[in-house]
Amino acid sequence: MRYAIMSDVHANIHALERVMQDVDTQGADVIICAGDLVGYYPFPNEVVDEMRKRNAICIAGNHDRACVNLDTFNMNPLAASAIFWTVKHISDASMAYLRRLRPRATLNLGGTAAAMFHGSPSNDDEYVFEEDANADLIQLAKAQIVISGHTHVPYVKRIPEGVLVNPGSVGQPRDGDPRASYLIYEEREQDFVLRRIEYPVEEAAKAVASAGLPDYLGARLMSGI
Repeated sequence: MRYAIMSDVHANIHALERVMQDVDTQGADVIICAGDLVGYYPFPNEVVDEMRKRNAICIAGNHDRACVNLDTFNMNPLAASAIFWTVKHISDASMAYLRRLRPRATLNLGGTAAAMFHGSPSNDDEYVFEEDANADLIQLAKAQIVISGHTHVPYVKRIPEGVLVNPGSVGQPRDGDPRASYLIYEEREQDFVLRRIEYPVEEAAKAVASAGLPDYLGARLMSGI
C-alpha cells in the first residue's frame, strides 16, 4: 500500500488538482489529510468535493473548526476575513462535511500504528516544527508514526522512538518554496518521500483578487512564505 499524506489545502483548488494528478501518478491507494481544507482561498466547495470523491481520511484543522463554529478569536485579521468569506460562500453540503470531521485520528499504516493531529497530541492548535518534534509527542500519541499539519513547513524526523512527519502545505507553503507539498508513504519500505509539485500559482493569485479576498493572500503564494 502507498499513502498520500497531505495537509493545509486551504481551498486552493489550483494546487490540489495538480497534487492529485501526482498522487495518481505515484499510485497512492489512500489519501490522508491532517486538516484545514478551507480558509484563505476561494474554492472551499471544490476542495471538499475532491476530498469526498477520493474518500480521503481527513481531520479538522483550526480553519475548518472556525468555519463551522464561526469563531475567529485566535486568528489574525487576514485569516479571520477569509473565514467570514468562506462562511458566505460555502455550500450546505460542504459545511455538513466539515462538521463531521473529527479533531484527530488513529491509523494503521501497514501494521504500523500512526496518529494524526492538526497540531499536536496535547493541543490541536499547537505548532510543531521539526526542532520541537520529539519522543514526548510519540509517547503522548501512543503511536510509532505521528503526523502533524498546521505549520505549512514539511519535515520527516526519525528518532529511536519512532518517526514524526509534517507533509507541509498543499495550498499555502511557508518554507520559501511556492510549490505544493505532500508526502508519499510506502508501507513495504516504511519510507516517506517528500513531493513538491508545481501548479499555476499566478492563476490562483488572480482568483484571490477576483473573489475579493485580501491581496496579500495571493501575493504570498508567489513567494511561498
